[in-house]
Amino acid sequence: MAASGRTARPEVIWARPERAGRGPRPAHTRAEIAAAAVRVADAEGLDAVSMRRVAAEIGCGTMSLYNYVPRKEELYELMVDAVVAGYDLSREPSGDWRADLKALAGQTRALMHRHPWVPRLMSPVYGFSPNALRYFEYALWAMETLDVESGTKVELLAMLNGVITAYVSNELATAERAHNSPYPPGEEEAVRAAYLMRVLSEGRYPRMARTLTEGPGVIDLDEVFARAIDRILDGFAAEGRSGA
Repeated sequence: MAASGRTARPEVIWARPERAGRGPRPAHTRAEIAAAAVRVADAEGLDAVSMRRVAAEIGCGTMSLYNYVPRKEELYELMVDAVVAGYDLSREPSGDWRADLKALAGQTRALMHRHPWVPRLMSPVYGFSPNALRYFEYALWAMETLDVESGTKVELLAMLNGVITAYVSNELATAERAHNSPYPPGEEEAVRAAYLMRVLSEGRYPRMARTLTEGPGVIDLDEVFARAIDRILDGFAAEGRSGA
């Protein structure tokens, strides 16, 4: 292995045995390393996660950590797998693929709120871990009653997760902005809303003025999220021969 942590050939960390057949038991496990990295990311953000920091968290040298995790990207993969283990997949799918996918979507949204750094790592690159494969298998099981091609089911799941990631990223960014605001809660929003109303009253944006005037007022983010998921599922249900 190169000093940079890059192996001579590409490899999948899950294909590497955690412990060699012979020799002493490793001082640390992948689960321990992943848990330490997740703790750092939860407390301080993903940018705070480094090989040096994680090594210090588990009490080993930085170069020693490379013996367990050759690259930082693989550390991220361990982290994603640890978090995805938080899905509750203990119940068999109900047979109602829409209800089951909506339940999974709710779990994904909650998981991302518990670990705000996760949206940055949502990538197929991290889809080969044991818990990610377990999630994927369950989602396909839930979609067995949806009569579309297998590739369409994969597309549905990818689109669903993409929308959830974008939605939660916006929620997190809004919450972070509010948290970092030097003004009392709601004060900046009120000033911005007043400015917008004044601009719209000038008549230069009639369609926007009409749209906002006819709008529902206070937005319930949970309801908007549910509608977004429903609209995706509606489209795929129409494509299938069984809308279950």
